[in-house]
Amino acid sequence: MSEIETTAPASATPAEPSTPAKKQEGSFLWFLVKLVLVVLIFRSFVFSTFSIPSESMLPRLMVGDYLFTAKWPYGYSRASLPLDIDIGAGRIFSSLPERGDVVVFKHPIDRTDYIKRVIGLPGDTIQMTDGVLSINGETVTKERIADFVHPITPYNACRIEAFRKTAADGTPVCDYPRFRETLPGGKSYEVLDFGQTEQDNTAPVIVPAGMLFMMGDNRDNSMDSRFDAVPGEGVGLVPLENVVSRASFIAFSTDGDASWFNPISWFTAARWDRIGDGI
Repeated sequence: MSEIETTAPASATPAEPSTPAKKQEGSFLWFLVKLVLVVLIFRSFVFSTFSIPSESMLPRLMVGDYLFTAKWPYGYSRASLPLDIDIGAGRIFSSLPERGDVVVFKHPIDRTDYIKRVIGLPGDTIQMTDGVLSINGETVTKERIADFVHPITPYNACRIEAFRKTAADGTPVCDYPRFRETLPGGKSYEVLDFGQTEQDNTAPVIVPAGMLFMMGDNRDNSMDSRFDAVPGEGVGLVPLENVVSRASFIAFSTDGDASWFNPISWFTAARWDRIGDGI
């Protein structure tokens, strides 16, 4: 009987190690790197964000407003770069703000971010007399308009008892006297005035070269260029190189009533009518 030849099955050739997973991982990491670079460039040279920390810019800006601010209008300096990176004094592509611009800037001493309105440019003489502003001897028009009335919320507490009232529907509100100022160049905006205070009468100040005179729209609740530069208080005259950006528009706004544990409150606390408003 002839032998039947048997052959062992050939062992399978080892498969080549697959690399798609590694390629995908590498692609995702590279995507993250590019995303970080794009965001860094965007925040450094185009737009940055700023949240309103106080009531000094009422009625235009309220605590709980989140702004986009434009970096390019005034050029770039150490103050306008992330992390306050020291690139030396001065600005590149420098351009002077206009009177009436709302500007984010670094405090001259502690370099905290502030936001105020530009009132005086280099060479201007600025003075307050009985609560009325004058620029270069010309009185700025100040017209009484309808009161600024807003609900009392965690972010807008209405700390002055005299201005606390109750609306017709029973809602507690704050009712502030409101005025419209018009600068010599025609720029107009709204301000609040609570009555006579120490900052309503100031000596004439000539703004030196390379400096700006800043004021808050909430005139009796703003530590601005009418006060000496003190950390956490007045800002004094602000160097042009301390300017960070120009306020552009409100990206989001909340009254402070939201709770992390109640997602519905994220929507009910939003001030939808303010979102998208220009400054």
